[in-house]
Amino acid sequence: MASDVSSRPLVRDAAQGDFDAIARIYSHYVENALATFEEIAPSVDDMRARHAAIAAAGLPYLVAELDGRLAGYAYASAYRPRSAYRHTIEDSVYVADGFGRRGVGLALLTALIERCERGPWRQMIAVIGNSGNAGSIALHARLGFEHVGVLRDVGFKHRRWVDTVLMQRALKDGSDVAA
Repeated sequence: MASDVSSRPLVRDAAQGDFDAIARIYSHYVENALATFEEIAPSVDDMRARHAAIAAAGLPYLVAELDGRLAGYAYASAYRPRSAYRHTIEDSVYVADGFGRRGVGLALLTALIERCERGPWRQMIAVIGNSGNAGSIALHARLGFEHVGVLRDVGFKHRRWVDTVLMQRALKDGSDVAA
């Protein structure tokens, strides 16, 4: 039996019309989860402004559609603002509530890595909120990220202390080639 192509996520660049859905997806994580340490959900305009800053830096901001709906988004951003970090980026991946375990996160992160490997970046860092976030940790490990550390109790959200898991993956040749 042939697989149904429509059951696979379609990954594309984010467009201006996507930001109502992106804001709703992110709001769910802000209000109900520990994957982000933000405590007040940003507005749609705030999310558009964040997208504009990422696009201005030449970094990818992607969305995934599944079953005719926006099912998730992912983007890369600067890891740190100081110039020595210019070859290192951080990934962010958010899957809409109800779309977990359907390949959305895998499709997004795979596409994000592929896009970032075409650029000048050499390392990608995953800063995963909550050491109990097994889904995100497994997703990153599946795509070649290595566990490099845990920052214990660095966030306080939903009335509890929360860890941050750090994972890292080389892009292209990593640090084997001079910048």
